[in-house]
Amino acid sequence: MAISIGGNKGVLAEPNVVPLIDVLLVLIIIFMVITPRVPTGLKTLVPQPSPPNQKQPPPDNRTIVVSVMPDGKLMINQDAADWSSLGPRLFDIFKERADKIAFVKGDDNVEFAQVARAIDIMRGSGIDHVGLITAKIEAGQ
Repeated sequence: MAISIGGNKGVLAEPNVVPLIDVLLVLIIIFMVITPRVPTGLKTLVPQPSPPNQKQPPPDNRTIVVSVMPDGKLMINQDAADWSSLGPRLFDIFKERADKIAFVKGDDNVEFAQVARAIDIMRGSGIDHVGLITAKIEAGQ
């Protein structure tokens, strides 16, 4: 606090707000630096099941599903594939398509590292959106 002496009124006490403003400015800078560092995950699409009373439509042959099997094998829809040919095959499939959307389905016994590897290869081959298919979604729940 500052004290003013003089005048007809006597002694006046005035609060010094400069240290308060300094502290507020430091806090603003700290929050500005911390805010952009919020972690973000992978952007995924999850297909929504149809309502239970509605008839299941036939599968679209344009939908691409990469299945990761427990023994390390891969399937692109119903065709067998391996890790070395996955990227080039997906690139060939999607090179003329406007919608670059595919799905990954991992078996229950597969480590997530294998599924993440498949997602990485898919993103590297030019697929814009990668969705995940879970057992519940596949069962229509």
